[in-house]
Amino acid sequence: MASGIPVWFGAEAAGGDILSTLGIDWKLLTFQIVAFLLLVFVLNKWIFPVFFKIIDKRQALIDESNRAAVDAGKHAEKAQAEIERLLKEARAEAKDIVVTAKEEAGALVSDAEQRSKQQADHIVQAAHEEIAKEVIAAKKALHNETIELVTLATEKVVGKTIDGRVDNELVRDALKGAK
Repeated sequence: MASGIPVWFGAEAAGGDILSTLGIDWKLLTFQIVAFLLLVFVLNKWIFPVFFKIIDKRQALIDESNRAAVDAGKHAEKAQAEIERLLKEARAEAKDIVVTAKEEAGALVSDAEQRSKQQADHIVQAAHEEIAKEVIAAKKALHNETIELVTLATEKVVGKTIDGRVDNELVRDALKGAK
């Protein structure tokens, strides 16, 4: 390396082989290159296509799963919207039912009050009629007792009994005059 050229360049210049200077056997290197090319050929011909098919299948599965997930998301959104719509309808229906129930309850209470009032009026009227009947019966009983008492008093005063018919007529006439 006196001229500034490395030794291996010097060996080539001296007619030596650069590969042997580096310690490389060109026959072995050629064999390794052929074996590598043969390996690449075999891999490209039989192994890589199988791997690529597997990878393509997996990619297709992944794509299909992604599409299914997107579709499921869309269906879930539609279902959620439908659920919200149904809930809104159900709430409106429930509100209508509550309003109707309140109206019906008010009508039932009003009807019950009216029937109770009618029944109370009927009871009061029946009681008035019963009292009137009892008053009439009491008046008749009092009238009859008065006639008997007057008859007895007259007998005591007069001392004799007059015919029952005549006696009753005299008492009636006396009572009419007293009224």
